[in-house]
Amino acid sequence: MFGFTEEQISGFGLTFGVGAFMLYMLFIIGQLAWESKAGKFGTFVLFLGLGFGMVGFAAKFIIQWVIAK
Repeated sequence: MFGFTEEQISGFGLTFGVGAFMLYMLFIIGQLAWESKAGKFGTFVLFLGLGFGMVGFAAKFIIQWVIAK
């Protein structure tokens, strides 16, 4: 498709597509904290609890990048 292999398309979707969804999820968590008037500590807990899975995905990407070098 457009001169790209399936591996290139899936790699692009995994890095940039999932990265965009992760940024959108951060926006949703921030909006949730704002609307609930969670305060500083409550906002921290929301980002920690709901955003913890994103840290694992980002760490996996960084570890793969370091190993490939």
